[in-house]
Amino acid sequence: MNTSPLQPGATPTTDRMALIESARRAVLSEGGLHAAPWVEPWIDRSWRRCLAQGFRPQQALAFQSVSAPATQRAMEASRPLLHAAAPVIQSLARAMADTRYFAILTDAQGVVIDVNGPVDRHNPQASLIARVGVDLSEKAVGTTAIGATLAELQPVWLHRGEHFFDDTSVYSCAGAPLFGPDGRCVGMLDLTGIHVAERPALKHLVAQSARSIENALTLAQPHQLLLRIHWPGSSPDADSAGLVCVDADGFVTGTNRAAADMLTLTPGAPWPHCSDVFAVPFETLFDDARSAHAARELPLWSGLRLEVSARLNTERGRVTPQRPAARSALPLKDVETALIRKAVEDARGNVMEAARVLGISRATVYRKLMRKKQDL
Repeated sequence: MNTSPLQPGATPTTDRMALIESARRAVLSEGGLHAAPWVEPWIDRSWRRCLAQGFRPQQALAFQSVSAPATQRAMEASRPLLHAAAPVIQSLARAMADTRYFAILTDAQGVVIDVNGPVDRHNPQASLIARVGVDLSEKAVGTTAIGATLAELQPVWLHRGEHFFDDTSVYSCAGAPLFGPDGRCVGMLDLTGIHVAERPALKHLVAQSARSIENALTLAQPHQLLLRIHWPGSSPDADSAGLVCVDADGFVTGTNRAAADMLTLTPGAPWPHCSDVFAVPFETLFDDARSAHAARELPLWSGLRLEVSARLNTERGRVTPQRPAARSALPLKDVETALIRKAVEDARGNVMEAARVLGISRATVYRKLMRKKQDL
């Protein structure tokens, strides 16, 4: 099969459409065994999942809604998401003002829970999808930004014929997944246009907007202390910083994705206590917040270090408990020694391996441990 379908003198737009058409022939019509090189791998995977379900591109779509009770349950369950997303979607409307794209918010099952933007209600192709309660999951309408985002859990962009069904080839879409403070996917944000010019930059916009929504969801968690974390030397903006919510007893109550990645927390697993993550007594974090201590580097039990700034949550008259009198914070040098000793124990006494894990020299390990013995 000819893998170069482009004709001399073709414009970039016609080049793009020709490549998509070639991919559709290779996968959807001819059932090619190998991935089509002219579309993203996740599109190829989605097309093949649709074929495996028995779908065919030519069949008509009904764009069915879930039942009224199911819609109500979806709306109720998504109330925190709707609240967090509202101001972000308003900003999106300004960013997309001249593009004829609009925003769709769904739950984790692909059911629409909100629509915002310039929807042409006289256009039946817009009215079909821009309805609260309509099921736009992959199992219902095939390959779209919504279904692919929820299946792949990553931001996507697809244009016209990259959708599976002929009925959806009029749309161009960008989508990004939305993760809640427990690390699980709670829905997705979609930007869609109908018979519009391709705007791949919307993939960046929707991904950035998703981070803003996730941060708002995290900040809405009950907490006494908010930690902003980032790697030393980096200067994160408000949307890229790690956020960790902590209760009065030092237990983590929620994080955004950046913090979960930095702290290696498992999505959906019970949140740990601060002292199980940071190699300092958790009261130290509260003390830093009370004294308005500037961000400083703190060690993790993993051997890594993070820059951490702590802020008390004083909303609604909340009062953060004082440090218990019977429990004092360890000096940082003692915490450092404990971290080194634990690394040596984990390495079963192999000092060289412990030094490698910690990223320090073997001589430094010996020196720190010997200093501790002399202090004793």
